[in-house]
Amino acid sequence: MIIKNGSVVFSDRVEKTDLRVSDGKIAEIGSGLKADKGEEVIDASGLHIFPGFIDMHVHLREPGFEYKEDIGSGSKAAVKGGFTQVCCMPNTSPVADNKVVISYIRHRGEEVGLCKIRPIGAITKGEAGTQLADIGEMKKAGAVAVSDDGKAVKSSRLMRLAMEYASGFGIRCLCHCEDSELSDGGVVNEGYNSTLAGLKGIPRAAEDVSIARELCLAESLGVPVHICHVSTYSGVRLILDAKRAGVKVTAETCPHYFAATDDLITGFDTNTKVNPPIREEKDRLAIVEGLKDGTIDCIVTDHAPHHKNDKNVEYNLAAFGISGLETSFGFAVTYLYKTGVLTLPELAAKMSGNPASILSLEGGAIERGGVADLTIADLDEEWTVDPEKFLSKGKNTPFAGRRLCGAVRYTIVSGQVKYPF
Repeated sequence: MIIKNGSVVFSDRVEKTDLRVSDGKIAEIGSGLKADKGEEVIDASGLHIFPGFIDMHVHLREPGFEYKEDIGSGSKAAVKGGFTQVCCMPNTSPVADNKVVISYIRHRGEEVGLCKIRPIGAITKGEAGTQLADIGEMKKAGAVAVSDDGKAVKSSRLMRLAMEYASGFGIRCLCHCEDSELSDGGVVNEGYNSTLAGLKGIPRAAEDVSIARELCLAESLGVPVHICHVSTYSGVRLILDAKRAGVKVTAETCPHYFAATDDLITGFDTNTKVNPPIREEKDRLAIVEGLKDGTIDCIVTDHAPHHKNDKNVEYNLAAFGISGLETSFGFAVTYLYKTGVLTLPELAAKMSGNPASILSLEGGAIERGGVADLTIADLDEEWTVDPEKFLSKGKNTPFAGRRLCGAVRYTIVSGQVKYPF
């Protein structure tokens, strides 16, 4: 195919030019390209062409929780949201802590054939925090990282061993940072609004103490570590200080941390319940600044779809999580690009280039000879979040009715249009 007249987002500039795609690769970049016989032509006039988005933190629920989501429905949601690759967390049933489950997830993704499904293996067997999983075997089977996401590894000794082993196999630990004794059954951010609502709070320290431990371990070992879903202003500061000291740390955050505050919880909508919790304005501002100055490397969704019955209960009993694959790009455009926080190349780095680099994935940039994973979007199109139109089984979002800018028109994976279907 040839993609004509689009504004291409390169790593260092935005340039109006054409792209020729052949055999799943970007074969040619230049103005005035002519279509050969049989080549499909996509007119991208008025649109921007990004390297395909990579979400390195997703829950696809399969195997075991297909009533919440499965690889098929999650893949549809992903390509609708502009994602060409998604990395799925291991808290399935059975837990993805061995080569058999990792292989199943990878092959199931290939069978669905929409976006590229990259499994993440568990750090510990059963995510029980007592014995290391077979990291090397999972790497051979296709795991791109290891994580006990949803739980922190309590034992500092075991976490140290995990970092050493993972580094030896050329992959990273993606760390869910939470001291469960400090969070102590909390359901929202600890602060004014938790007091007002009468809901048990989770203090920032529950996240920060765990971040500090992972940074200390990474520094002492001289190995890289990745901090998941950063939500606190103090966590941003810890990561910034560590980076300045030369620690090999990368970090991610989610749209609900840069686009919302815990004012949302006072309506008792269980769709606002997420872990770590949505916090206060000073946290939101610090997250935005961390994205701007490079302290935070990646934007992820932490897509956590749930059946309506998991949320249609009392707040304290509701499941944690927000369904985010189909809204992430709109939030990034509306709250980061349109506000001048990030340029388009910077936004592409957060949503594609940096995840590809951290996880050693193909893609992440538009370059001749590179894989033709592309997302074509209209940055000015306005739309309203309507969870009933989600392709994900999970309709759980606190943002229903919110107006966003930025709509995905095409998602192209290895040179094939996967969205629109």
